[in-house]
Amino acid sequence: MENFTDNALRILQERYLWRKGNGEELESPEEMLRRVAKYVAQAELKWSGKAEAEKWESFFFDMMSTLVFLPNSPTLMNAGLPKSQLSACFVLPVKDNLSGIFDTLKLAALVHQKGGGTGFNFSRLRPAGDPLGSQGGHASGPVSFIKLYDFATEQVKQGGKRRGANMGILNVDHPDILEFIRLKVNGKALQNFNLSVGIFDRFMEAVAEGRDWQLIHPNSRKVAQTLPAKEVWEAILEGAWENGNPGMVFLDTIHAANPLSKIGRIWATNPCGEVPMLDYESCNLGSVNLSRFVSNGKVDYQKLKETVRTGIRFLDNVIEVNHYPTIKIEKATLSNRKIGLGVMGWAEMLLRLQIPYDTEEAVHLGDQVMSFICRVSQEASHELALERGCFPNWEVSAFNPQKVMRNATVNSIAPTGTISILADTSSSIEPLFALAFQRKKVLNSGSLTTEVHPLFKKAVEEGGFPVQEILAEVRASGRCGHIADLPYQLRSVFKTALEIQPEWHLKHQLIFQKHTDNAVSKTVNLPETASPKDIGRIYCEAWKNKAKGITVFRNNSGNEQVIYQGIGKSCKV
Repeated sequence: MENFTDNALRILQERYLWRKGNGEELESPEEMLRRVAKYVAQAELKWSGKAEAEKWESFFFDMMSTLVFLPNSPTLMNAGLPKSQLSACFVLPVKDNLSGIFDTLKLAALVHQKGGGTGFNFSRLRPAGDPLGSQGGHASGPVSFIKLYDFATEQVKQGGKRRGANMGILNVDHPDILEFIRLKVNGKALQNFNLSVGIFDRFMEAVAEGRDWQLIHPNSRKVAQTLPAKEVWEAILEGAWENGNPGMVFLDTIHAANPLSKIGRIWATNPCGEVPMLDYESCNLGSVNLSRFVSNGKVDYQKLKETVRTGIRFLDNVIEVNHYPTIKIEKATLSNRKIGLGVMGWAEMLLRLQIPYDTEEAVHLGDQVMSFICRVSQEASHELALERGCFPNWEVSAFNPQKVMRNATVNSIAPTGTISILADTSSSIEPLFALAFQRKKVLNSGSLTTEVHPLFKKAVEEGGFPVQEILAEVRASGRCGHIADLPYQLRSVFKTALEIQPEWHLKHQLIFQKHTDNAVSKTVNLPETASPKDIGRIYCEAWKNKAKGITVFRNNSGNEQVIYQGIGKSCKV
C-alpha cells in the first residue's frame, strides 16, 4: 500500500472517504480502496464463483493501492454505497419543447448529485425570437436555457462535494451561433459550463475558401441567415483568445470514427470532451499512471500490459454493478458498454526517461506507448467478449463480423485533474504545469500547495549545483528555464507548459488521439502574447489532422484563476 501525500489526504478526507455512523468517523484510504475493489469484483459472481471474485478483488486492490491505476472519482466516492452511481460521463438530449428541456434539467441534477458530469447539444432548440405558433409569444433560444442549466448546476454540487460540470455545444449552422460564441466574452459569468462549437467539415472548407455560410433553422431546415464564414470563424477565435471558450468539437471526424454509426449520429461529449456519446449513454473512466512503468531507464511494457488488461476488466465490471439514474440511461449504457481506459503521468514518464516534452523523441514514444495500450485494451475486450458475450449492439457495429468485442469503445484520455493528485503524478498527457505551484478550487477548505517537484530536486542535488539558491528560485517562479547555473539538457527536460511551444502540445494530443477510439482531453497552453490568428492556426491543424476536439487557454485570460505558478509570489496562469 503506497502512502498518500498530504495533498491527496486532504482531498480524500473532504471528498472521497465514506463517513460512518454519525458522520464523524471516516474510513481510512485503505478501507476506501478495499471497499471499491470488493464491490467492483462482485460482478465476477455473474460468471464464476466466490473464489474468482476474491481473486479479482485482490488484483483490483493491488492495482489501486500501488497507484498504478485509479478509476474516475464517482467510482472511488460511491462504490459499495447504496444505489451508487459510478459513471463520470453522461450525454443527455435537449428536445425542442418545454417539458423536454426541463425533464433533461431534472435528470442532469440527479446525475450531478451523484458525482457525474453531463454534456448537451442545444442545437435542436429553435432560435431566439422564433414565433411559438398558436400559443403565442416567442422562443427565448438556446442561450437562455444554457444560462438556466448553469444556474441549476450551481445549486447542486457533484456528489454533494464538488461543483457540477457540463459541456454545452451548439452547431456552427444554428441561427444563434454568434450569441452562443460570445456567451463568455467580456467577463460574462458561466461557471459550470465548458462551451464548444459543433464544427462540420464544410464550414472549415468555407472558411478556407472565403465563402458564405448559411445558418439553418433547426426545425424547418430553411436558411435563416447568410453571412461570411469568416465572420463566424473570427468570432470563435476572439472568444477563445479572451477566455478559452469556445473550443471546437469536430462532429464529422467523430461520426467517421463512430463504431455505432448505424444506430445514430453523435452530437455531444462529456464535460471535458474525451468521450463522444449517443443520447443517454454513460461511460466509466479509469487511468493508468505511466510514471510507474519506468524500470532501468526503459518502459516496462510487461507490467503495463498486465495493468491495462486488469483495468479493462475493472471498468467492464463497473458497468455490471453500477446504478443508473433512469432506465433510458441504463439501457443505452448496457447496449454499448462503452469504457474509457486512459493515462496520467505522461510528463513524469518522460522526466524519468530524461526526454524533453517538446521533441520528436517524446512524440515517437507517445506513439509507441499509446498504440501498445490500444492494442492490449482491444485484446482484453475481445477476450472478455469470448468469456462474457459481446455488447448487445455488436451486430450493428463496425466490429461485425471481424471481431467480437465486449465494449464498443475502450480508450479515452481524460484530464485526470483530481485522481492525478491522488496518484501523486502529472495530469493526463499534459506537460508539467510548473515545478512548484498553488491550486485553488479543488478544496472547499483552501488551496493546495505543490512543493518543488521531487525529480527536479533530486537532479539538482545529484548535479552538485547550489541547491538552496536554485530551489528558492523555483519555489518563487515555478520554473527553471531562466536559471543559468543549470545545464541546457536539465532545463529542457524540466520545461513547463508555458515554456513549451503550442505546436508541441498539439503534436502530443494528435499522436495519442491516433490510438484512442474515444477522444483526448488536452489543453493547448498559449503565451499571453498569442493572437487570435495563432489560435486559428492551431484549430485548423487540429481539424486537418483528425482531432475530435480542440481547446486552448491563453496565459492570463479568463475570469477565474485556478492555478498559480510558484509558491509565494504567484504568477498567474
